[in-house]
Amino acid sequence: MRQLPWLEPGDALPDPASAWGTSDPVPGLLAAGGSLDVDTLMQAYSHCVFPWFSEDQPILWWSPDPRMVLRVADFKLHRSLRKTLLRFADTPGCEVRIDHDFEAVIGACSRSPRVGQSGTWIVPDMVRAYTNLHLAGHAHSVETWIDGKLAGGLYCVALGGAVFGESMFTRQPDASKIALAALVSVCREYGVQMIDCQQNTAHLASLGAREMARKRFVAHVASARQQEGPRWRFDPVYWLGLLSARPPSSPDVTT
Repeated sequence: MRQLPWLEPGDALPDPASAWGTSDPVPGLLAAGGSLDVDTLMQAYSHCVFPWFSEDQPILWWSPDPRMVLRVADFKLHRSLRKTLLRFADTPGCEVRIDHDFEAVIGACSRSPRVGQSGTWIVPDMVRAYTNLHLAGHAHSVETWIDGKLAGGLYCVALGGAVFGESMFTRQPDASKIALAALVSVCREYGVQMIDCQQNTAHLASLGAREMARKRFVAHVASARQQEGPRWRFDPVYWLGLLSARPPSSPDVTT
């Protein structure tokens, strides 16, 4: 059995191509240990690696193959969500805010277990780490506000034109989908091609996400992070580009 690399704080992460494969105990697992400081997280995302672990585990680093990605041109704006967005955009008191209350968003996400999980992977150390990453300008929240209350949202990491989705939550129906649609709109506006979704879920697939070979994803990120990223603000005019877009052809991006 291959031995999992153990990292000390400050150690460089291994090449993502060395992550455990399908014949290993946990496919996609790359290393354990290290630290969650800003520099390490920046190094990790630059090389398509992300942390994911439970409270009773050490820091675990992942780089799955294939990788689930959402090409923004392929975002599926289903009829019901289109109606929701039209109503939201035309209703006083309904607005999208970006980076207005990052701590509230990641806190709410930490209390929302992923489907099929009894607990959360956004443990206190992760909350502190991504809050520090936000303060350094590399993590952002997209927030759905209704009548002055935070109704749902998501947070993501951005390195130039490379955007990595992390987690979302909702307190009202479709509030997290509105936030995702807003993020897609921002990405469309600024020429960002895709949003990393990390792992395959039926929910993400229903919205247009597809699997991509890790080698292709690594090449995309290497190029995209050198490009100028979005201005992290939301203008309601961005809805027009999304609502007027033609339905995607949903091409296969696994190879």
